[in-house]
Amino acid sequence: MEKKNIKEITIRIEGEEWEKALDKAFQKENEKVTLDGFRQGKAPKEVFLKKYGIGALLMPAAEAKFEDAYTKMITDNQDLPVVARPKGDIVKLEESGVEYLFTLTLKPEVKVKKYKGFNVEKPEVKVTKEEVKTELDNLKKQYSELVVKETAAEMGDVVVFDFEGFLDDKPFEGGKAENHTLELGSKTFIPGFEEELVGLKTGDEKSFEIKFPADYPSDMLKGKTTTFKVKVNEVKSKKEPELNEEFFKDLAMEGIDSEESLLNQLEENIKVKKENELENEYMTKIFDAAILEMEVEVPEGMITDETDRMIDTYAQQLQMQGIKLEDYYKMTNTKEEDIKKMMLPEAEKRVKTRLLLEEIVNLEKLESTDKEAQELLEELSVKYNTDKAEIEKMYGGLEPLKYEIKMRKAIDILKS
Repeated sequence: MEKKNIKEITIRIEGEEWEKALDKAFQKENEKVTLDGFRQGKAPKEVFLKKYGIGALLMPAAEAKFEDAYTKMITDNQDLPVVARPKGDIVKLEESGVEYLFTLTLKPEVKVKKYKGFNVEKPEVKVTKEEVKTELDNLKKQYSELVVKETAAEMGDVVVFDFEGFLDDKPFEGGKAENHTLELGSKTFIPGFEEELVGLKTGDEKSFEIKFPADYPSDMLKGKTTTFKVKVNEVKSKKEPELNEEFFKDLAMEGIDSEESLLNQLEENIKVKKENELENEYMTKIFDAAILEMEVEVPEGMITDETDRMIDTYAQQLQMQGIKLEDYYKMTNTKEEDIKKMMLPEAEKRVKTRLLLEEIVNLEKLESTDKEAQELLEELSVKYNTDKAEIEKMYGGLEPLKYEIKMRKAIDILKS
């Protein structure tokens, strides 16, 4: 008995096609062995079979024909509403042929009782003078210059220093550096270390104790009390720029040539950011409300696929920071299963949202045209400053773009 939304398809390869697969498998396997009286890879088939038997060729041949069986299965079942990657296994393997079992996840039945008129309010966007001032202060800090100072170091200053750490009066590995640069207050060092540098001037030396956190990655140091010796080589303070012509030029922001124009631009930036955040919150509330009005049994395969996509996206984000996913697992003492388990609720919600929108498209008979797809291409080209052909290639043609347009129209109906 087949499970709901699951279809199993058997593909068998036999006869002449299977014989050719066995011949290819023999040629490949024969190259790996040397038999008495023959050079490597030159033994006749009957000699090979006498030594290793037909069983040595069955699995290599079956694995080689898997893609052909998969392609045939997809071609013969194009009309099925498959919504997840099919799974395939070898279920019968014998001298006369091979049998594959493919498991397909089909789109589930979706019933939407309500998808209009949700009482969700969208707050009005307001930007305060304090927010604009904070944004301006942050911008000025980004363009601050470091100036050497002779007075004592304070929080916010940058200190260049030598240090060496000792555990039980012995230097420990990785605990020594020269001319290390540290911004006091950045919290990038062991808790308590930066505070010990406050009050020191150029040339000052100091020795102090620091206890490493109990969850510190190094087993040798976690929870241990150590002694550090430091020597300050230089203390620098940050000098913020004046709001003058030179500063506006350095910003290289179009149309910004005065304090007034800069403040207006910062206010607009904050407004756009807030609008995006509120729009996301607004849509989340609408989706949550609409999903409660929907009846659907989400197939496990759809959630698995979505979780895998989320993992891939997360890996790409880590890669941009120079971190490999495998290294992240080691750093956080986690496994892929742990991350997937954490992502499961969000993955299920994303799948339900997609099914909801697709059903609205169906109920409202929404359509999209090639012209609309070309317009979307133009929009994305401008947004990402990328050639339209490159974007179309990335999407895989116009059809996925037309699908996205229909999803956007469904969202507009949800918001109505």
